Amino acid sequence: MVTQPIHRRGFALIDAIVAGILLAIGLAAIVSLGSRALSLQQRGEREVIAASLLDELLATVLMEGPADYVKLHPTSARFDDPFADYEYEVLIEDGSAGVPFKVLAVVRHDSGDSWVCETLIAPKLGEEPDPPRAPIEPIDREALLFGEDA
Repeated sequence: MVTQPIHRRGFALIDAIVAGILLAIGLAAIVSLGSRALSLQQRGEREVIAASLLDELLATVLMEGPADYVKLHPTSARFDDPFADYEYEVLIEDGSAGVPFKVLAVVRHDSGDSWVCETLIAPKLGEEPDPPRAPIEPIDREALLFGEDA
């Protein structure tokens, strides 16, 4: 009895082509995820910097007083290096006796993103100078850190 050989020519070639297509799809997905992760990381970095810059602006308004801030600082400008790709604008609505100032701070990035923070700040009363803000006794931070007696 003579048996006919089974023709399986080309099966290995089709198997290699299918494997190559699956590999290409997998690599494309990995590259796509990598680029998406990088763009999200950069966006997060911009948001952290913007939040810090907003905090600095509002702390300066609070420290100087809303009425004096406008006299001492520009209300809109670009930040100095290394934050030269950010600009800011501070809008202050006058408060009257017993009514706080309405302060709006906006930080914009060259990419088109912007962040806004609005708050109320009470006016400084009287002409007395700011009180000293230093501890009565010096703080020994090393003793606190390493548990030694101060």
